[in-house]
Amino acid sequence: MRRALIAGAGVAGLVSALALAKTGLEAIVFERAPALEEFGAGLQLSPNATRVLASLGALDAIAPLATAPRAIRILRGRDDAALCVLDLSNAAARWGAPYLVIHRADLQRALVELAARQPGIELRLGTELVGYGANGDKAQAVFKRGLLTTSEEGDLIIGADGLRSKVREKLGLGAGDAPAFAGRIAFRATLEAAALGRAASAAMVTLRLGSRAHLVQYPLRQGAYINLVAVIEAGWRGAPPGHPWDGEADRPALARAFADWSAPARALIETPRKWRAWPLYTRPPLPSYASGRVALTGDAAHPMVPFLAQGAAQAIEDAGALARALAADEDTARALAAYSAARAPRGARVQREALAQTRVYHMSGPMALARDLAMRGLGPDRLLKRYDWLYGA
Repeated sequence: MRRALIAGAGVAGLVSALALAKTGLEAIVFERAPALEEFGAGLQLSPNATRVLASLGALDAIAPLATAPRAIRILRGRDDAALCVLDLSNAAARWGAPYLVIHRADLQRALVELAARQPGIELRLGTELVGYGANGDKAQAVFKRGLLTTSEEGDLIIGADGLRSKVREKLGLGAGDAPAFAGRIAFRATLEAAALGRAASAAMVTLRLGSRAHLVQYPLRQGAYINLVAVIEAGWRGAPPGHPWDGEADRPALARAFADWSAPARALIETPRKWRAWPLYTRPPLPSYASGRVALTGDAAHPMVPFLAQGAAQAIEDAGALARALAADEDTARALAAYSAARAPRGARVQREALAQTRVYHMSGPMALARDLAMRGLGPDRLLKRYDWLYGA
């Protein structure tokens, strides 16, 4: 039985382990954190992701924890004028799988529980990958656990270790392209739906567009909570001062960014007791996600800004493609090369399209007017068609 050593127990690492176990591989997932703590907020699982989860037998466990929004409503931020409503009620018929929203902690907990029931999956916490190399026809990884350094042998190594991936760095697939601040900060919060009244719990994703900012809201945990994401532009070059990866929000900056927006939008900004701030970073698309017996998945391969809500979805797509490639070819290095050939072009396209969407969302003046007219002119059917390449893959 082939054995995969997976660095990282986020969505990318856990779904990769489940996908590989389903094809008969053994998977050991190494996570440097001593415990899998609940962090983050909501995320969207578009049909291209839920289709893979269904194929792994994981969707039935996740669906009860998620909400299926009936539509995406797009509004003009300054006055809440309706620009378009995209119907998601027939997502399963159109794209072959449902469109869901879920709290990241709920998704991770469900994935951990599924992995625990698989005899071929082992999760080791508090263990960080610090190096790797070849040992004949095997891959050998070096791990650090506290003061102890150990090695582990396997048939392949999967780097699912995020934006600042050690595996990516040591693999040489982007060592010279350190993460670059994207000029935007995402502020995230969750609040009880009751704090905003009954209407706030409607099963709908609401996207408000404005000058140099946008605001997203959608229900979580069967409508009991509302997930909020407010993205604003920041003019710093390099890393933003005073903003760690997950830091306390600069409430005055957030309030200023939405000061001339509609009253409902301002109420959304003002209501949460606590906002968390995530500076957004990018890295250039990679031409390859694999070399020899080592491959990358998720943000380690293709970190992207969240303007298409595809970070988790693309990690899940990676896992499905990785399992298919390994199931089709007993030669591990050749299978990983096939995985890379299948995924790198699509991952690069999604990265580019997400960046392009940043300009569309944050337009101002005549450009924003032209965008709004174009959206109304196209109508929901033609706008939805623009996502067929993404959701229907």
